[in-house]
Amino acid sequence: MTQPPPPGWYPDPAGGPGTRWWDGQGWSEHVQQPAAPPPAAGPSLYDQPVLLVNQRTKLVELTNEYAVLDGNGQQIGAVVQVGQSGLRKAVRFVSNLDQFLTHRLEVRDARGPVLVLTRPAKLVRSRVVVERPDGAPVGEIVQANVFGRIRFDLVADGALVGAIQAENWRAWDFAITDAAGVEIARITKKWEGLARTMFTTADRYVVLVHYRLPEPLASMVIAAALTVDTALKQDERGFN
Repeated sequence: MTQPPPPGWYPDPAGGPGTRWWDGQGWSEHVQQPAAPPPAAGPSLYDQPVLLVNQRTKLVELTNEYAVLDGNGQQIGAVVQVGQSGLRKAVRFVSNLDQFLTHRLEVRDARGPVLVLTRPAKLVRSRVVVERPDGAPVGEIVQANVFGRIRFDLVADGALVGAIQAENWRAWDFAITDAAGVEIARITKKWEGLARTMFTTADRYVVLVHYRLPEPLASMVIAAALTVDTALKQDERGFN
């Protein structure tokens, strides 16, 4: 006769994901669930006072793609365009119709996707819808004006939580403010660190976050800073 197995933890005969205790004679009521996977290692975009944004140069830009580096020049994240069909790429190759196309971007760090940004097709004014990877809404970045110093409002749950304001008509310096108009971050080409020599073209810029921000403002600032090229600079004044 076959001897029963010794007491111990065995795969749950009921089909659950954990293990069940066998006392040598029968199955007990004690079930041990599998251990949760360890948290992903690596830096978070949310913890960085300095982000360096480097758009990868392409002969013909058919996909928006950015590397995001920390203040020491180490890549810690990326912004990648997703959900683009072959037909859409063909349209971008033979035309200048980017503003009439919907763009969907994933912001990623060591944890994987942290934000999903969708810029719907536009005519004059642009906006970007900000969501979590699971589809939960965060807010919207909404173009507030067309003429003069261009401004985008940061809106969450129907309320104004901040804004991104160009310093002048054509500059690459932008102040990001909270709802009270206090500057909390800055997008600039003028940084006296690593970016002084590395980040000198229109496709490369620096994001300075002045202090750790609460949610949803932290996510809205990251979204605004990392989509300033797609939402604003690629379209210049909204007419091209």
